Amino acid sequence: MQFPRYGEICGLILLLSTLFLFSGCATRTTRMMETTAYCGCGQCCSWERGSWRYLKLDFWNRYVSAGKRKGAPYTGKTAANTDPVEPHPGLFSSDSLVHPWVIPFRIVFPWLWMQRDGTIAADTEYYPFGTRMYVPGYGWGVVSDRGSAIKGPDRLDLYFDSHSDALEWGRQRLEVEFVQ
Repeated sequence: MQFPRYGEICGLILLLSTLFLFSGCATRTTRMMETTAYCGCGQCCSWERGSWRYLKLDFWNRYVSAGKRKGAPYTGKTAANTDPVEPHPGLFSSDSLVHPWVIPFRIVFPWLWMQRDGTIAADTEYYPFGTRMYVPGYGWGVVSDRGSAIKGPDRLDLYFDSHSDALEWGRQRLEVEFVQ
């Protein structure tokens, strides 16, 4: 009986580990989902400046204006305790090829060099925090929030920096790709 040599075993282990790493261990799935948009304004997130307890004179503070937490301080953080962000594709992306006029801005401002995932609110019973999703027209986002109206596996809420962008997005039914 002839045993395999040490080099053959190492080569086989290297081949199998390479196949394992690049086989797409994370499953990618697509699903038709209804997407809506929100921003951090008082109208979208139900908060108001000042408290009636202080006769609204503490206008620099924000308080929850509806729901179970009415009157509690509003921090603007997501349910995962992160700041919500809108995605941007980064300098080295296909978006730079499609929109070449943004390349000078992305070169000048270093915070635009790297790609950043946006904030998505979903039902965490179906999509746990950290689930990465691609929404056409919005870009890549990570589930890091949950909304009171976001129930079921077919609903998403996308974060935008401005209220007008959120209104422009409206309500769309899209094929969303997600990685788990």
